[in-house]
Amino acid sequence: MLPLVETKGLKKHFRVPDGWLHAVDGIDISIGEGMTLGIVGESGCGKSTLGRLLLQLLEPTDGVIRFQQKDVSSPNKAQLKELRKDMQMIFQDPYSSLNPRMTVAEIISEPMRRYHLYKGAALRDRVTTLMNTVGLEQRLENSYPHELDGGRRQRIGIARALALEPKFIVCDEPVSALDVSIQAQILNLMMDLQEEYGLTYMFITHDLSVVKHISDDIAVMYLGQLVEQSPADRLFEEPRHPYSKALLSAIPRPKIRVERQRIILKEEISSPINPTPGCRFAPRCIYAVDECRTSNQELVEVDSGHFVACHRVNEI
Repeated sequence: MLPLVETKGLKKHFRVPDGWLHAVDGIDISIGEGMTLGIVGESGCGKSTLGRLLLQLLEPTDGVIRFQQKDVSSPNKAQLKELRKDMQMIFQDPYSSLNPRMTVAEIISEPMRRYHLYKGAALRDRVTTLMNTVGLEQRLENSYPHELDGGRRQRIGIARALALEPKFIVCDEPVSALDVSIQAQILNLMMDLQEEYGLTYMFITHDLSVVKHISDDIAVMYLGQLVEQSPADRLFEEPRHPYSKALLSAIPRPKIRVERQRIILKEEISSPINPTPGCRFAPRCIYAVDECRTSNQELVEVDSGHFVACHRVNEI
């Protein structure tokens, strides 16, 4: 299967008073059409920055972004406008991402009005269809975001993302601000929409239970780099990188008589500002040796479709 979205050596460095902050540092990913790639990692690891780079909300420092086999790393204004129709985003906060001065109908119709896709009655019908698609009652079309609960607000965000009939959607922790019962509803809605419209997702989250439920493949990020990538089931059954093992050990288990083997990370996190060569997880890794602290390790395929960046992957 040819990838719909692909990156090669993607980097984003921000200038800070002490030097350069390496938010995203050499990311290679590939997402097949109709598939979901989950991106997990601690806060500050670069997940959201990666999503914004793919949508050209941030300009890459280096590397290549391809969409439908075309290089879209540095689009001009006209190319970017066309690209926006095919690549959309669902934001983390369903309140701050909506214009408080616009009604539900105005928010959903705005992308279509800007692209002159529908007018008059056709536009109103399209808004009604989108509201029905995401489970919003038509009676809410003249409501404002502050009048609705978090679940309905996020449904508005999803409807807005669908308005231009995109092929690819970046989902930036779309359920983290919602109650658990509402999370399940939104996740199921997103999976139904993916099946119905053939959507491709990048699903960014720190909730491992959520990412397992929705993802085909999962990539684990640590301080701007990928440390492991594999099919979702395999990552949960057999994590190979020490950081992935530590993350998975923190998942609560409902079996009270089963003893959990927690892996506690005790040492200081490396600085992402002007990072030195070597594994960035080495200061917190109990398996680290001198080679880990001085030599970079690229992702290596240790099993079919399972990639790990660890010098000692075959020893632990």
